[in-house]
Amino acid sequence: MIRIRDIKLPVTCGMGDLIEETAKILCLDKIYPGNSYPGFSLKLLRKSTDARRKPDIYFVYTVLVLISDEDEKKIAGYLRHNRTNPKVKRNLDRILTDPVVTYTLPECGEESLTLRPVVVGAGPAGLFCSLALAMRGFNPILVERGEDVDSRSRTVDAVWNGESVPYDSNVSFGEGGAGTFSDGKLTTMTKDTNGRNTFVLQTFARYGAPEEITYEAKPHIGTDILKSVVKNIREKIIRLGGEVCFNTRLADIDTDGDRLSSVTLIDVTNENVKKINTNVCILCTGHSARDTFEMLYSKNIRMSQKNFAVGFRVIHPQTDVNFWQYGICETENTPLAPADYKVANETAKGRRVYSFCMCPGGYVVNASSENNGICVNGMSEYKRDGKYANSAIIAAVTPDDFAQNEVPSDHPLAGMYYQRNIEGKAYERGKGNIPIQSFGDYEKGIGSSDIKVPDDAVKGRVFAADLRGIYSEDIDEAIIESMHKFGYTRKGFDDRNVLMLGVESRTSSPVRIERDENLESNIKGLYPCGEGAGYAGGIVSAAADGLKCAEQIILRYRSGE
Repeated sequence: MIRIRDIKLPVTCGMGDLIEETAKILCLDKIYPGNSYPGFSLKLLRKSTDARRKPDIYFVYTVLVLISDEDEKKIAGYLRHNRTNPKVKRNLDRILTDPVVTYTLPECGEESLTLRPVVVGAGPAGLFCSLALAMRGFNPILVERGEDVDSRSRTVDAVWNGESVPYDSNVSFGEGGAGTFSDGKLTTMTKDTNGRNTFVLQTFARYGAPEEITYEAKPHIGTDILKSVVKNIREKIIRLGGEVCFNTRLADIDTDGDRLSSVTLIDVTNENVKKINTNVCILCTGHSARDTFEMLYSKNIRMSQKNFAVGFRVIHPQTDVNFWQYGICETENTPLAPADYKVANETAKGRRVYSFCMCPGGYVVNASSENNGICVNGMSEYKRDGKYANSAIIAAVTPDDFAQNEVPSDHPLAGMYYQRNIEGKAYERGKGNIPIQSFGDYEKGIGSSDIKVPDDAVKGRVFAADLRGIYSEDIDEAIIESMHKFGYTRKGFDDRNVLMLGVESRTSSPVRIERDENLESNIKGLYPCGEGAGYAGGIVSAAADGLKCAEQIILRYRSGE
């Protein structure tokens, strides 16, 4: 299996050029004199953009060479015997022949599981955990407090048009999780040593996402396509014997000693209560399930604080971002995708400030899940063809920052109550709407009153307000310092008219639900999982953690039915 990395070509080149360059790297003209080498094709494994020398911009590829076994051996033999040849030596470090890691689910264990496992939450972790369990015949019961994705979309649209936020179905809760109404980014910082990340991307592609997500360096699906993908995965779980229950919230757990014995569920549409006997429950609650965190804490489930970050969404014209990245303003008639950016700064006082969930050609959206609090997120559709880009500019916070009146600062849920506190302040400043302010007025500490919100930049109602003082003065100063720092290399980043919207507070879970080497909590049979439990930081890593938890269950049990 021959793979070649770091093939750099101008963005105007096509597949024919890539095949020709591959032939040169493999010295096929030497192995097969007279250019009589056999036909071969390529599978793209990775494609990234190199814009360091703009306006000369390149795509950089890693490819798998699809050629006969006989010819592959002949090529490998030539390269091995001519390793001292200058041309061969120059290219050898780019030619890879080691096996590619392929993900496979483990076989079932010996212990009989007579009761069906319950998976709580239909975000990426819950969907992939349920899919894996269903593939091994465990017939999981997947419960989701929010609505199915179609009903949820109508509910969210109504919220953006001014209706109150439903408690159980909103941008945070419902089929697909919080990622459904986001950019749908599929990047992750975790190394794919076991193939889980690749399996997640391939599964998304199998159920409706574009094939390019399996090789793009910065893959994304977009809200519009992600909605159909999660629905297709849900239907596959059902075909495999699983059951999916929407509008169903986890209300309680019961134990027999230190082992799970049942879960209590509430139908949020009629408040009917149902108890399900089970010895296995996977908690894929998401980062905003505050009532669930409180219930688990009351049950003495071991939890701890976790650092996260808070800040604001900022809006820039997409043409500005394109120019920062590519040296050109428009990408519509080029092979280039709308540009993104990634910025970071450590302030003079040592606080880290950075961009988060940058959305090219997207929208700032009202992502609130409580009626007396406001928070925002970024969302893009697949084409990312909106006029404006947005990103969260956030400051890292630790327990030292968790100022609130509910619990002591060292309490496991202090970060959660801190989030609620700042979201409450934003709600008050915005009179129930998204508070918005120009960066210049934020820096000066004066309220904005005359703000023109760009068309197609925000989903949700806004209100001109003063954002200064929602956070501590130290955090405000850190964000101001960093905005100017980012403006040094990106002209206009810190323009006084740049709009800021608040608050970005749900960057990750404020708690970690502790689990042991078997991925169980101190209540055996209860598996904390995904971003809400503190073990992931995005769609792919959450889905991969769902697989990881499913593997532990599969390795231990076999279906008893």
